[in-house]
Amino acid sequence: MLDHNAALRPKTGASDDERVIKLAVLAVGGQGGGVLADWITDVAERNGYVAQSTSVAGVAQRTGATIYYIEMARDTGRLPVFALSPSQGDVDILIAAELMEAGRAIIRGFVTPERTTLITSSHRIAAVSEKIEPGDGRASSEKVHATAQAAAKRFIAFDMEKIAADNGTMISASLLGALAGSDALPFTRESYEQAIGAGGRGVGPSLAAFAAACDRARGIAAAPAGDEAEARPAIAQPRPTASVSGPETLLKGWQALAGRVAALPVPVRDMAERGLKKVVDYQDIAYGGEYLDRLDKAIALDDAERGYALSIAAAKHLANAMCYDDMIRVADLKTRSTRDRRVRKEVGVKEGSVLQVTEYFHPRIEEFCGTLPAGLGSYIESRPKLAAFLDRRINRGRHIRTDSFTGFAMLWFIGGLRRWRRRLLRHRIEVEHMERWYELALGKAREDYALGVEILNCRRLIKGYSDTHARAQSKFDRVLSALPMLKGRDDAADWIRRLREAALKDEKGDMLDGALKTVVTLDETSAPITKM
Repeated sequence: MLDHNAALRPKTGASDDERVIKLAVLAVGGQGGGVLADWITDVAERNGYVAQSTSVAGVAQRTGATIYYIEMARDTGRLPVFALSPSQGDVDILIAAELMEAGRAIIRGFVTPERTTLITSSHRIAAVSEKIEPGDGRASSEKVHATAQAAAKRFIAFDMEKIAADNGTMISASLLGALAGSDALPFTRESYEQAIGAGGRGVGPSLAAFAAACDRARGIAAAPAGDEAEARPAIAQPRPTASVSGPETLLKGWQALAGRVAALPVPVRDMAERGLKKVVDYQDIAYGGEYLDRLDKAIALDDAERGYALSIAAAKHLANAMCYDDMIRVADLKTRSTRDRRVRKEVGVKEGSVLQVTEYFHPRIEEFCGTLPAGLGSYIESRPKLAAFLDRRINRGRHIRTDSFTGFAMLWFIGGLRRWRRRLLRHRIEVEHMERWYELALGKAREDYALGVEILNCRRLIKGYSDTHARAQSKFDRVLSALPMLKGRDDAADWIRRLREAALKDEKGDMLDGALKTVVTLDETSAPITKM
């Protein structure tokens, strides 16, 4: 039978003049995949090759991953027959603009250990399937790295997105640099640079990103520990908060808290540092002291033999519980100068240009009452007719232009209410709920250490704002409702973990319902154990 693909495959012992080089680029919208394909084609033609570039649009995830496919061969005067799209097991070089795109290429069979050079940026763009999961739905980057090492003949990966951003250009430039540095194509570095220069737009930043990535791919620039991890100071000073105290008083207060953290057991310090900075940034120095006071209760029950698992979980989840999302927090974050700089960078606003930002708010009566003094807020909530009357006037969407003086001043005023946060109804509710959860966890830890840790970890379920927060708290309550049925069981901690993971996996709660039914069955079939 005639094999129509035989001419397209690399021949054993074939000369460079006969060989067809096959290269695929996988990128999503906005990453410059088309520009990269044009550059590669230009480089090939500058070096006496004929090349063909095609693109196959996809809608697999996010805005859709596009495959840019290039075939090239040395120009011998005879026009070769090129394919229009890549085939499984028939790709020499595969370039992925982010890590999970490389993983998908491996699954599709484009990467083979005896042939393919795999080049990918190690940064991540969350797919839709990862975003919709209520918990941490991110796929494991480590598994993709390990699979890529085994699946490819050569594997080159580092954060090319960061290199591009640091140089003010698109990732296509650093991807081209990594290709040049890999020496997977028989072309000189100068020919790549000439192709970039021929574009005429953004040449300087593109060449800078190209050079940095090329050097990194060749191993000239040493990789920082943790793959692009930035060095973190022991305890950096948090963002200053509004206070009547002077700078010296604030600094002394912070240094006192830092000293308390330094005296904690070594395994707990890192998480405690992070939690303390978050809490102080959220409220003030005194709030940081409250955080450490609560953490001390867990440390008093802990020891090194258990790895301080209880204290580490407390350090993490106490900080998250104390930094709940409310209208004040949302307004504060939206009026920070750091946010304006981040939005300008992401949108690509040039210096001197005006950026118009419209924020969307949809407060309910619960959020409104939560920002009132505790007595007044409780008074309104305890009178359904009054609450309904106010809700009809409050519960509607609002568009606020924060690039205008009026809009910005409105949010800035709401954010400034945090100095009175402790007197407000929402704070009282959150603190009461937090204390019940924390005392429950510590109480169970005295009897069943692992169960106490899992109860602390259940705080992962509570997140978000408004309706999202209400749904999350409902799941939290449902998971902990299984505790009476698990009383006395040796595997109680494992069951609470299973229930929590089920709640995190499914937004609607169907998986949690099924898991709870199983616990009920266990309770009914093992009554003597549960009543101990």
